[in-house]
Amino acid sequence: MCVTASHKTASFELLERLSTHPAAIAPLISAHSDCVQGAVVVATCNRFEAYVEMDEPVTAAAALGVEATLLAIESATGIPAEDVAGSYRVLQGDEVAEHLFAVASGLESVVVGEGEIAGQVRRALAQARTDGTSSRELERLFQRASEAQRGVKNSTALGRAGRSLVRLALELADSRIADWSSLRVLLVGTGSYAAATLAALRDHGAEDISVHSPSGRAQVFAGKHGIRAVVSDAYAREAAEADLVITCTSAETTVLSAAVIAAGTAASLAAGSAPRSRRRMVIDLGLPRNVDPDVATLGDLDLLDLETIRLHAPLEELQATDAARQVVRDAARRFADVGERRAVEPALVALRTKVFGLLDSEIARARARGDEDGSTEQALRHLVGVLLHTPTARAHELAAAGRADEYAAALETLFGVAPAAPAAAASVPRLDVAG
Repeated sequence: MCVTASHKTASFELLERLSTHPAAIAPLISAHSDCVQGAVVVATCNRFEAYVEMDEPVTAAAALGVEATLLAIESATGIPAEDVAGSYRVLQGDEVAEHLFAVASGLESVVVGEGEIAGQVRRALAQARTDGTSSRELERLFQRASEAQRGVKNSTALGRAGRSLVRLALELADSRIADWSSLRVLLVGTGSYAAATLAALRDHGAEDISVHSPSGRAQVFAGKHGIRAVVSDAYAREAAEADLVITCTSAETTVLSAAVIAAGTAASLAAGSAPRSRRRMVIDLGLPRNVDPDVATLGDLDLLDLETIRLHAPLEELQATDAARQVVRDAARRFADVGERRAVEPALVALRTKVFGLLDSEIARARARGDEDGSTEQALRHLVGVLLHTPTARAHELAAAGRADEYAAALETLFGVAPAAPAAAASVPRLDVAG
């Protein structure tokens, strides 16, 4: 099952709060009950999703999964369940795979086709492995999601049409910037987003670029990329004097505010640097937000944040192609087929165990009667192989049609063969999972 809140169902303010301490949530979900087999949390700038594997026989398993997720969110972020109500959806069964495959392929992003999400999905699984919250089925789900994403990228035009949030933000800024080469740019952040931002800035023609890191990694990043590092003492002044500030850090508190810019302006004036007469721009790509909204109150500054990007993204130009959706649907169907076949495996194992047990008994009797050349044994093994072929093929056919339970019931009725019963699970209270 999946509990999903995205830009389609929730405000950016709520998504911002949900993204605080996301790594702590999956372990809390997994620890909620023995019925929870595993959990993987995907938290990005425009979505929060918890993928949870539940013990299938549990009554109201989805309700328990939602309860585990909401309690984990509250424990890790302080957001009570009532604040999340109405802002999430609950997906179950086959629809979970199709949804994740679409997410990983960029089909559900603010900017359809954006490329960052594929890496974020892979890192979510890696985090779950590190925390020990993954499971066999979640591993299979997320690995197939990466395969589906590559299939969409390689076989459709979506990858070529899609743009990253970084590049879209710069394109939106393009209408307000006459000459990128004349800009004084300050980049705040040194992660993968910062590297992508730097590449996009250079593609636009920006040359005067410096970097500051709240965590103290600016010098290393600057040396690697051939730009200037800004130390903490000079940060406010650099922010005030820059024509364009782009923030993309994982800091949990804002790194730029009206007060910081005011302090930087005062420092510039004290040093004898008269401020230039021009409009400035701040682009905030952080989640949680890196920039305090009060910078928008400064008369000579424009703020472009994720909320603005969402509202102005030219989605009509970036709609997913029918081919991309079909690739995702086909991949989800294959995933479900394999899952259904696994569902019938216990019944097949029980049947084969019964038949092979009888076979071994008959072979032992034949040997006791003097089958020295093994001809009887060979004939018996061939006969059993022929007899098992049809019920095995039918098992897979019925499983693909979602009728594995009927197959198991037929075996028990005809041959008295039943799969090993799963461990009984305690009943749980039902919850309203409508979200």
